[in-house]
Amino acid sequence: MKIVIVDSIRKKEFKHGYIASEDLDTIISSFTKGIFTPIKGASLPKESQLIKLYATSVGGAKRIVFLVDMKTKDGYILFYRGKNDAIGKNISIKNPAFKKKLIRYLELLDSDMEKGSYTIYSDQRKS
Repeated sequence: MKIVIVDSIRKKEFKHGYIASEDLDTIISSFTKGIFTPIKGASLPKESQLIKLYATSVGGAKRIVFLVDMKTKDGYILFYRGKNDAIGKNISIKNPAFKKKLIRYLELLDSDMEKGSYTIYSDQRKS
């Protein structure tokens, strides 16, 4: 099980495109625990699932959204938001702001994966 963060999404979701060590710890520990809520999505690749995780970081409560490859169980981070953010408050396909960003982020994910513009993490950190 790996966690993949593409460069374009990292630059949009994290301040100055930098993932603080504490945030990375929060992401990795939340994902590896396997406690999540499946959510509906739009334009998802075949054999994938969108999941939402609730986490608490040094910076406060977070909402994390991953696209999970159901064959490999690898997770591709899409959103890392505060719970009071416009998207973090309502992570649902019924939220127009979330749906619009989701579609855009899926395009960025696909593009960056093709270009090799991503970083892979595991519970042992960067690989």
